[in-house]
This record gives sequence, structure tokens and C-alpha cells, in this order.
Amino acid sequence: MLNQTQREAANITFERSYEASVEELWELWTTKEGLEDWWGPEGFRVEVRSLDLKVGGQLFYAMIASAPEQVEAMRRLEMPLSHAVKGTITEIVLHERLVINHIIDFIPGVEPYENQVSVEFFPQGAMVRMLITVEPHKDPRWTADASHGWKSQLTKLPGALSRRRSSHR
Repeated sequence: MLNQTQREAANITFERSYEASVEELWELWTTKEGLEDWWGPEGFRVEVRSLDLKVGGQLFYAMIASAPEQVEAMRRLEMPLSHAVKGTITEIVLHERLVINHIIDFIPGVEPYENQVSVEFFPQGAMVRMLITVEPHKDPRWTADASHGWKSQLTKLPGALSRRRSSHR
């Protein structure tokens, strides 16, 4: 088991910049509609069951394999096509920082554990730099899978921004 310093050193970070306002990106992270528009790797979608945006508030959503290749992969791994995900919001600094502790309880044969995700927003003119930090999982394979999943789902953010702008015209 890693101690706190080792876990922090092993954190996965993703840095992206988007031509957007911090308010637009914040909305994609903090609303049911926003999360459902981009959250989850390619081939998966989410349905947010509840989101209580306050420190100590709960986030519940279903992660659902939706593309044929992901459905087949989940069946091969003998994992359900949909699983409930629970999280607790542990920090909110409006338009600056959001921290969510997810409960990882869907890995066969592994005791449930927490996995923290934080996102920070840095406005820079017409752009916003976003820094995401994800704790490593207990198993390096799941850490690698999570890293791949984050890279995939972050490719969905520009499309979500574009769709939101189109619908607000």
C-alpha cells in the first residue's frame, strides 16, 4: 500500500486548454446536463442520477457501455454493461477548483476504495487552462486504464462546448 507521499507522486495529471470561458467549463463539470454531454470515455455514456453541488454533496451516475466494441469488451471481461458510480464532492472553489472522491466498487475481487479527482481552472485571456489530477488506483493496470479513459473523455469536451454554444444562440 502506498503512503500519502508516494500516492501524490504517482498522481496522473492532464492539462488541456480550451477556447472557452471558465463559466462554460465549470458548467460542464458541475451540472447534470454538462456531465452527461461529455463524461465517460469514447464508447461510454453517463446518466446522472443526482448531483448535489456542495461540499459533502453526493454525485451518483451510471456509466454505460454504449458502442458495440465497448459492449463486447465489457462482456469479455465479464463486467456489467452499466455500473453505478458514487462520489462525494470534497472541495468547491467557484470557477477555480473542484474535488470529487469517487468510490471504486465495481472491480471484481477488489475491496471498494476512494479515488480522488481534482480539476483546476486557469483563465488566460480567451482560453482556459484546465489541470486535472487523478489519484492512482490500487492496481497499476486500473491506473493505466483510467489514464486511457481520461484521455479519451477529454477529447469529448470541445464537442460539448460547441453543442452548448449552438443551443444558446
